[in-house]
Amino acid sequence: MQTYDLVPHPADLPNGVSAVRASIVGCDAHWLRLRWRIERPEGLIIPPFAGKGRADELWKTTCFELFCLEADGRSYCEFNLSPSERWAAYDFDTYRAGMRERPVMPDPVCTYRAGRVFSIFDAAIPSAALPAQQGAINLACVLDEGNGDRSFWALAHPGARADFHDPACFTGQLAAREGS
Repeated sequence: MQTYDLVPHPADLPNGVSAVRASIVGCDAHWLRLRWRIERPEGLIIPPFAGKGRADELWKTTCFELFCLEADGRSYCEFNLSPSERWAAYDFDTYRAGMRERPVMPDPVCTYRAGRVFSIFDAAIPSAALPAQQGAINLACVLDEGNGDRSFWALAHPGARADFHDPACFTGQLAAREGS
């Protein structure tokens, strides 16, 4: 298991959440399994259950994200995963350019377990939806603490504003798929 401590963007610090840890639990021929652990989640706004299916603008409330750089070092894909069980996936030709929906079959699986001390968000993305030859990754999340307060967590924040698409945020790696 690969584990990363995410950092909040200094311009949008959290009110209550004290830490977020993102883990790559496993990756095999069928699924990439991810987990985010949120410390001190009280006050966190969790979108209500909406059922599986694609949806845009999930980042406007609590949402968990994976970015995968293609081996060419320019193009990348983005997965947005919500506790509501909605999800989105996009391809980009270069930094924020050429955005289009990325095909994903079957739907990703999302589960949120709320706790007082910590909460867990688990997600499974079909391995077939991942880039065949990938480079670095960025694991991130947007945490909505109500009253318009959102904190933006990622592996790195190089700019004055939170931008999960910034190539400098792609500092993680996916291990080789199990059984490959």
